[in-house]
Amino acid sequence: MADFVQNSTIKSAVRTLAEPIEDIDAFNAIVESVITGNPFACVAYMTGSVTHQPVEKTKEAYTVKIVYEDIDAKSVGTDTGKYNSVAGFNAGAAAMLANTANTTAHGGTPARDFAGETYSASIRCHDPNGELYYVTLSREQVSLTSYSDDSIRIKVETWADTVPALA
Repeated sequence: MADFVQNSTIKSAVRTLAEPIEDIDAFNAIVESVITGNPFACVAYMTGSVTHQPVEKTKEAYTVKIVYEDIDAKSVGTDTGKYNSVAGFNAGAAAMLANTANTTAHGGTPARDFAGETYSASIRCHDPNGELYYVTLSREQVSLTSYSDDSIRIKVETWADTVPALA
């Protein structure tokens, strides 16, 4: 029988943040700075007949958390909304807080549970060496996946060191 022979070395790395990213606006500013600023010096590329930007957002997920409290500030219920865009997240949060029928059903006053909210965005990057890799940001960590050249990790790490929220 023939043996399997390794033909590539794909790596991943994770940076756990000292503190969660403060809020959706701070999170979105970091993501947009990567997309518009291209801090990793990525380059455009073609797949089939489709031209891709050097840096592209490929996936987003945002979760709003609402807690309902009674007059004694005791939790009497919770609600969660999941959205695939920042605009949807913001509109959904406002709608959830304004939903008087749901507030009545819970029997409490709604308030955002900011600490329980989650944000995540994956960004695909095309390195000048030809590698495609992904940087995924969440409130609590930054992940780098699908790379093999250590210079990519060094670029991402150097950039993250310049962003105070990513300490």
